[in-house]
Amino acid sequence: MTHWNTLAKTASLKLLGQACLTLCMAALLGTVSVAHAMRIKEVASVEGVRSNQLTGFGLVVGLDGTGDQTTQMPYTTQGLSNYLQQLGISLTATTLAQLQMKNVAAVLVTAQLPPFARPGQMLDVNVSSVGNAKSLKGGTLIASPLKGADGEIYALAQGNLIVAGAGAAAGGSKVTVNHLSAGRIPDGAQVERVVPTALQEGSTINLSLNASDFQTARKVASAINTQFGPGVAQALDGRTIQVKAPMNANDRINFLAEMEELPVQNSVAAAKVIINARTGSIVLNQAVSLGACAIAHGNLSISISSTPVISQPNALSTGGQTVVAEKSTIEIKQDAGKLIQLPAAAQLADVVKALNSLGATPQDLLAILQAIKSAGALNAELEVI
Repeated sequence: MTHWNTLAKTASLKLLGQACLTLCMAALLGTVSVAHAMRIKEVASVEGVRSNQLTGFGLVVGLDGTGDQTTQMPYTTQGLSNYLQQLGISLTATTLAQLQMKNVAAVLVTAQLPPFARPGQMLDVNVSSVGNAKSLKGGTLIASPLKGADGEIYALAQGNLIVAGAGAAAGGSKVTVNHLSAGRIPDGAQVERVVPTALQEGSTINLSLNASDFQTARKVASAINTQFGPGVAQALDGRTIQVKAPMNANDRINFLAEMEELPVQNSVAAAKVIINARTGSIVLNQAVSLGACAIAHGNLSISISSTPVISQPNALSTGGQTVVAEKSTIEIKQDAGKLIQLPAAAQLADVVKALNSLGATPQDLLAILQAIKSAGALNAELEVI
């Protein structure tokens, strides 16, 4: 009896373990299926709520002899003269011509002004050399106004640069690690002016999709209407959804916060193949499919070699000269290409397997994919970047 009881308990434990494993798998699958749903804030943004690009001209001082050569960069001298003149120091033209400012470099300063930025808020800035400075390491950016597209000053930048690099040079040899002519200043700019937004204006707001897609626009409008009632949202086109929002400022913010968290099921993306002609990179998305086709692709190689030939005059000739010429040899070799049949492939893994069977390099695949597309066997849009 004891033996049978032990077996029964063991069987019960196994069944319990299997049940727990099944429940865990079901929960995991449920989690994966939920993970496919995205929130509205991840597929769309509120129209008019955007960042703004700021840029300005500045000077970096305190360099260890690695600044601009002012004889070749006159705007460095002019920039320092303008800055000193604001401080009440005037330099004559003769004095400016004699300046050797190896510790100063002219730079462009860029920053991104986020939406709803208020005066006093700090921004990160990027500093890049526009002259022939060897390095900005150890330099300090002096006060530089940052302007927007309208020419107004929205921030003021100043601070010590962080340059993630190192370099050394001696005896004509030079070693550089990373990039020394650009740096960054965390919290290096202070906002001075507010950019107005139209968030609180009107009885409606517009949502702008990150990518134009009618299916996604319909799903976003449907999700909003399901949560807040019919007629609250309507899709105007494949990118814009108009939403009725409360007029009270606090109620509108609460409405937007709740709306952005609503889940939206992903739409199947359009089949697309992205080709980078400069690097030979090829990226295919999940919707790409391949029809049955046959491909023949052979390699063509051209080899050019040059051999020096010396022509000397005879021993008894007068006025003759020794002439050095070159003899060029050109060889063209074309490998035989065999016809390869590619089966129809509906899944991305099958498409990749079929293309790999060709044994072609990424550069060759650029031409092959274009030919397959022209033949009507590639069910995708080709985009060259």
